Amino acid sequence: MGESSRRASICGLTFMCAIALVVRCMVALHPYSGAGISPMYGDYEAQRHWMELSIHLPVTEWYAEGKSNNLTYWGLDYPPLSGYQSWLFGKAIQALDADAVALHTSQGYETQHSKFLMRLSVIASDLLVFFPAVLLCLRVFGGSKTLQERQWWLLMVLLQPAAVLIDHGHFQYNNISLGFAAGAAGAIAAGHDCWGSLLFCLSLNHKQMSMYYAPAFFAHLLGKCLQRPTALRKVGAIAKLGLVVVGTFALCWAPFLSSLSSALQVLRRLTPLKRGLYEDYLANFWCVSSPVFKWRRVYSQQALVKLCAGASLAAALPSMLGQMRAPSAKGLLLGMANNSLAFFLFSYQVGCLWCMLLL
Repeated sequence: MGESSRRASICGLTFMCAIALVVRCMVALHPYSGAGISPMYGDYEAQRHWMELSIHLPVTEWYAEGKSNNLTYWGLDYPPLSGYQSWLFGKAIQALDADAVALHTSQGYETQHSKFLMRLSVIASDLLVFFPAVLLCLRVFGGSKTLQERQWWLLMVLLQPAAVLIDHGHFQYNNISLGFAAGAAGAIAAGHDCWGSLLFCLSLNHKQMSMYYAPAFFAHLLGKCLQRPTALRKVGAIAKLGLVVVGTFALCWAPFLSSLSSALQVLRRLTPLKRGLYEDYLANFWCVSSPVFKWRRVYSQQALVKLCAGASLAAALPSMLGQMRAPSAKGLLLGMANNSLAFFLFSYQVGCLWCMLLL
């Protein structure tokens, strides 16, 4: 690629990123669900409340019921990295608007300034994590495309309606975990398996719904390890990735590993079994088939959890076996798509927002 072509490519991609940024800002100008409606006030209040708790309470109390942490009022139910993100943004907002995250007194706090700061934090998350990850994927997976194709591909990904509306219209930070997952796929396809494993572990530790992609990453990386010429090198490659995974999880979970009860408290918050098999407005297999067969009446909750796990893995198995036998960059992407669809259709308690994003 000549110098003029390179400049044209950079200018074109920058322009597409600018369009995506402007659209996000325009969406942020509109109202959001739950605004001004007590007692829960919507997802804006959830994110604000997690910032309030994370900057005022010790990290070991983030997931525990206590005098200052009523878990029935937007209790933190995402993995530790989401808590650290809340702490980071909470500190920034505290410096600019302390009343917005004051302990006990900020419930239902909805000023234009506080909402502007919250919106700004979501946009910053996209610029710091999601945009770079998408650009990495474009470089790795779109190298053979023309300049015009690359620009349109970038614009379509950055303007994916669900990702824009949910994060910037509904006050979420899903694009952080999606960015880590996309970055992981790009890094692995480029041959940087350890970096890719680390990024995907960060995705898992930010939102547990990244588990939708886990079978695809596991099968692809295992398949690459099994391609090594000798048994010793196969074992060495698996051990190397295992150390990266264990080390990343250990760092993310370090504050909660002081006791078994502390770790279990976090795990209980991450598994919403009490919410039931499915939401009535989600067209997954269990919801669609329920008029014909009453799953929740026939089977206990424990049996349904096992049934959902088995059905999800069975649906994901074909693509997993394909990647174990012949791993490829395209196969990894197809496996991620297949696995996310399998978990959407058959897993236990699918969240509507994440279904929109992952599909």
